Amino acid sequence: MRKGILQTLKFIAFFAIGVLLLWFAFHNIDFSKLWAELKEADYSWLLLSVLFGLFAFISRARRWVLLINPLGFKPSTKNAFYALMTGYLANLALPRIGEITRCVALGKKEKIPVDQLIGTVVIERTIDFLSLLLIMIILIFTSGEQIGLFLKESILVPIQQKVFSVFGNIWILWVVLFSLGVITMFLMIRYKKRLRKIRFFSKMFDLARGIINGLKTITNLKRRWEFIFHTIFIWINYALMTWVVVFSLPSTSHLTFGNSIFILVIGGLAMSAPVQSGLGAFHYIVSRGLLIVNGIPVEDGLAYALLTHESQLIFIAIIGTISFFIIFRKDKTPPDGGLGG
Repeated sequence: MRKGILQTLKFIAFFAIGVLLLWFAFHNIDFSKLWAELKEADYSWLLLSVLFGLFAFISRARRWVLLINPLGFKPSTKNAFYALMTGYLANLALPRIGEITRCVALGKKEKIPVDQLIGTVVIERTIDFLSLLLIMIILIFTSGEQIGLFLKESILVPIQQKVFSVFGNIWILWVVLFSLGVITMFLMIRYKKRLRKIRFFSKMFDLARGIINGLKTITNLKRRWEFIFHTIFIWINYALMTWVVVFSLPSTSHLTFGNSIFILVIGGLAMSAPVQSGLGAFHYIVSRGLLIVNGIPVEDGLAYALLTHESQLIFIAIIGTISFFIIFRKDKTPPDGGLGG
């Protein structure tokens, strides 16, 4: 009961943040111009965008299977895909809850310990973060000062100012975080046996052990080149998914594939915001990025953001719902003797 109330409050809080970001994104916007853009849009391009998204999700499911295999389990790519999409569906309710949800879904279906699956997801997310960071660095060095200026003024400087407003100086934040980490580690090691008697801490230790085991899988991959291929293939499809939507609108149809890489980077940063599926954050950052870097009016940029974000949102809601019912349905087991002696 209490847990349900807490989850509801979290949903309301994150949704409220998303609504606030949407207000910032659409504040002082000429809605008649925005509506005119949406009416003129060629929605057939969205089908192609969704198709590229599907390719990326299937590839991501296969890559996840490659991470799980060294643990001694061989889940099917099909079930991994259903679990993945179920997780994305859960993210529509609460940010990041989908990571746990997909582990629970696949663990239940394939009889794999959830804590070990969480370890593989940690690896996966780390690789995705490093990939996005690498793309962003390359983008800054190859695409001129405008993009670097946008990333600095729209993301890095506001974060830095927020840290300064709370701690006064960046080094104070690092000292506080380091001190808390050292103290926590000392207490966990010093009182490990006592803490294990408490159910909460016992589960935490078991979870940590499972995560460590999962992290070790990266060194035991037998199909490293396939893993690398899928990592590259995923990001190529994300870029194509982002690019083809520009042809839906006359105002953005001149943008190149290189421009879509920039949109992919700032969109990826927006999707990491603590709101449901980047609600509001994606619309604000993408529309302002297109304005600063490409000189596209905010209304046109918002039309592009709406088409990109909402088409994927609808796709995830549909496929995620279907996947949820498939993976959590009860398997029909034959009665005793049904397979013969």
